[in-house]
Amino acid sequence: MSQLSGMTGFGRAEGASGGWSWVVEARSVNGRSLEVRFRGPAGFDTLERLTREAAQARFQRGQVSVSVAARRLEAATPVSINRDLAQTLLDLGEPWIQEGRVLRPTLDGLLSLRGVIDVGSAEADAEALGEMASLLALAVTEALDGVKAARLEEGAQLGAVLLRLLDEIEALVGRSRDLASEQTEAIRGRFQRRLSELAGDGPDIAERAFLEAAALAVKADVREELDRLEGHLVSARTLLAEGGAAGRRLEFLTQEFMREANTLCSKAAVADLTRTGLDLKATIDQFREQIQNVE
Repeated sequence: MSQLSGMTGFGRAEGASGGWSWVVEARSVNGRSLEVRFRGPAGFDTLERLTREAAQARFQRGQVSVSVAARRLEAATPVSINRDLAQTLLDLGEPWIQEGRVLRPTLDGLLSLRGVIDVGSAEADAEALGEMASLLALAVTEALDGVKAARLEEGAQLGAVLLRLLDEIEALVGRSRDLASEQTEAIRGRFQRRLSELAGDGPDIAERAFLEAAALAVKADVREELDRLEGHLVSARTLLAEGGAAGRRLEFLTQEFMREANTLCSKAAVADLTRTGLDLKATIDQFREQIQNVE
């Protein structure tokens, strides 16, 4: 059984190694499905794919944004002067210098010649980039783990709020059941008074009032709606207890809650039941709003 998860979170990872420094930030907000957005440095082509796979392994819903910033430190690339090559070039040019055919080279001119300054081999640079890509991938997973921890913390808070709202819904359903039991007598009394006003106090007024009121009471019977609401309460508590990505199923269940509450209000024949039904709808709507934050 997993813990309930929200969809809002933030994670960060940073570090430095091998002449590089980096910062990874990951954010998550609500979303009906999982959407992963990536922004990273050039030269690390596989990092976006690894980021998407890592996010898909941790989340099922939400908009997840991952930003990777990496830069070389000033002394990241080894630089050296090939003194042997520089001396060889000077020796080769010395006869022409003595003959006055060319000027003696300046230092900046000499250093600009190919091979005099060595900035490291391409093979070494490629190897360093590969090692750096691995370090960035680890930083991405660390940042996403931070997001997941934050989402679980939010889920724990949401779970407490949702359970409290379910308790309120349960109390309103119980009150509705008490009020519904009074509907038959209220309908009969109201119908009898109205019939007496129109037809007087004939000997069959009471019997007719009872029969007509019974027919109206059948139409106003809300016991089935209340039974279904109680069943939905059990299902909602079960989903919250199971945790995990329960958001969509809770959304569907909330629609069923509201459908039964609407029918209850339409069948209500006494003012107290109508008011209780409206309170029930308002509480269900609060429950629905909180569900939007559940993964």
